[in-house]
Amino acid sequence: MCAIMVAAAENKRISELIESAERAQANGRNTVAAGLIAEARALAPSDPRVLNALGLQALRANDPVSASPLLEQAVAREPREPTLWLNLAMCRRMQADAAGELIALDQALALQPRYYPALLQKATYLERHGKPKQAAHIYKFFLHCVPPPAQQTPQLKPAIEYAERFVNADRAALGALIEERIGAGTQRSARFDHCIDVLLGRRRVFTSQPTLIHFPKLPAIEFFEREDFPWLDALEAGTDAMREELLALLADPATESEIVPYVDYSNDKPLDQWRPLNRSKQWSAYYLLKDGMRVGSHLARCPRTAALLEAAPLADIPGHAPTAFFSMLQPRTRIPPHGGVTNSRLVCHVPLVIPPDCGFRVGSETRNWELGKAWVFDDTIEHEAWNDSDEPRYILIIDLWNPYLTEAEREWVRKATAAIAEYEHE
Repeated sequence: MCAIMVAAAENKRISELIESAERAQANGRNTVAAGLIAEARALAPSDPRVLNALGLQALRANDPVSASPLLEQAVAREPREPTLWLNLAMCRRMQADAAGELIALDQALALQPRYYPALLQKATYLERHGKPKQAAHIYKFFLHCVPPPAQQTPQLKPAIEYAERFVNADRAALGALIEERIGAGTQRSARFDHCIDVLLGRRRVFTSQPTLIHFPKLPAIEFFEREDFPWLDALEAGTDAMREELLALLADPATESEIVPYVDYSNDKPLDQWRPLNRSKQWSAYYLLKDGMRVGSHLARCPRTAALLEAAPLADIPGHAPTAFFSMLQPRTRIPPHGGVTNSRLVCHVPLVIPPDCGFRVGSETRNWELGKAWVFDDTIEHEAWNDSDEPRYILIIDLWNPYLTEAEREWVRKATAAIAEYEHE
């Protein structure tokens, strides 16, 4: 038992010495680092950690010949540690031993395929040896595996920036070839262009992420085609009427008390991105329909808007939908990225008062509202809005059924939603 305790204490001491040496080296205290490594070597000259430290010490002195046997011994004693193989690869690179460098790198990546320092060195290896396409592939993988920005060291950032430039150049070359093969003047569909933009890294892929009900096998469409909703013609034709009613409401001082913050969470809820807007009229609503209920006094003040809503095929889930309201976004206000509750429902915007410098993003597509031009989108795909102008922005927002649901599926969603509400309020 005593021997085991002595061995454990020695092992701990070696780790402490090596870690202290690494910190000293990082701070430019090379003499202190050398002394600590020498002390560790006196305790355990054959320990792979000590051999590795001695090998790195030799590499820093630009002496790969002395480093090589030390690092070879280290990997022989601890062959399942990818860091040791990477260090041996660096030694082989300094020795101009291309075959040995590649063998060591592949050993490191076989042990840990997402080991980003080895990925970086393999990418540079391929680039040096005239294989730019293969290098771009590995640089791309490296970029996927690096830690998030907050955890990146200053020394890593130039490598990341270089890899990004290299990958972007590779994508541009591929994009040029695709354009050549298809024909630059060829008329293409928007979704094919979207496909190529994703392939070339110009757009991200966003998926539906509902906060409550996810209905599987529905297409994740950011903005739906306007032609899919011919009934919007009537709604758009009523833009002037709706805007007149809205402006009349806003001119009446009594309306102020009927306009409520859109974001309204209790203090015991995690606010996250909603903290700046919680219970704030920077983003507010004048409800006409709310959670499937008519707001009679509000509809009475907007009879032409009410008639247009009556004619629209709104989603109907008792106690939950439809909701229809005038959405008011104050100047210099941003709605943070967020997602809706269910992809069984879509959302429609009808622009009514749109100052300049307002925008809206769903997934990878950003648009500007245009007066009288409605759009329909899946709000379970990450979306955000902003008003960078000095004037308020006003739109009408309404709920719709996802057209890919059958009538039977709509009824099942109604019943499931009612069951969820019943369960949660017992």
